[in-house]
Amino acid sequence: MAQDQPHRTEFFAALPPEVTSRLLERAHPVKVGANQTLFIAGDPGDGCYIIDEGLLKVELASEAGVNRILALLRPGAVVGELSLIDGRPRSASVSALRASKLRFVSRAVFDDLVAGDLATLKVVAAMLATRLRDTNQALASSNFMPVKDRVAVALVALAEGFGQTVGPGRTLIKVKLSQGDIAAMAGVSRETASRILNDWLRRGDVSRLAGYYCIERDEAISRAAEQS
Repeated sequence: MAQDQPHRTEFFAALPPEVTSRLLERAHPVKVGANQTLFIAGDPGDGCYIIDEGLLKVELASEAGVNRILALLRPGAVVGELSLIDGRPRSASVSALRASKLRFVSRAVFDDLVAGDLATLKVVAAMLATRLRDTNQALASSNFMPVKDRVAVALVALAEGFGQTVGPGRTLIKVKLSQGDIAAMAGVSRETASRILNDWLRRGDVSRLAGYYCIERDEAISRAAEQS
């Protein structure tokens, strides 16, 4: 991946090109090792990161200590952009599933370049409002799904984002995830996810090898997800 070619991310692509170019010119490179934490919920919100290489996990912990994975982010995505606007502490924790290379854009740089630019600020506000509405709708919908459907939706989302077709009706999910990770994505307990996944494993709908899940029967899992 050429590092001198800036990614056309959703966040930065929405800004005027001249603003994006100036922001990226003042970005700083950051490296995060596999399984290392980039930041945790409550840390100072001092800027955002652009992912150039690797894979990041965004998660949130409840007061009871139950984790919910909100997103898996690949190269081209931006994480922590809310802090550019409000400067408040991080609302979620982010860690690397794989060794990752990022670029950091500080809030100070953003303020310096965008302060007083109402047109740019309106674009940012509209985009963040749309994202918030989409997130609220997704969370509200998932709360009314049967637990089996939630796990199916999580697998389908993983297949869409990280899947590789390895045969008729077979999709290998090319990211290593534990049953706890899938439970956190689906918003169910680890025990519940384990029971559902083990049932699919016994029936041959899903297989697992060396930490990778493979959907052996796409139609069966997709049907469960569509029922929601």
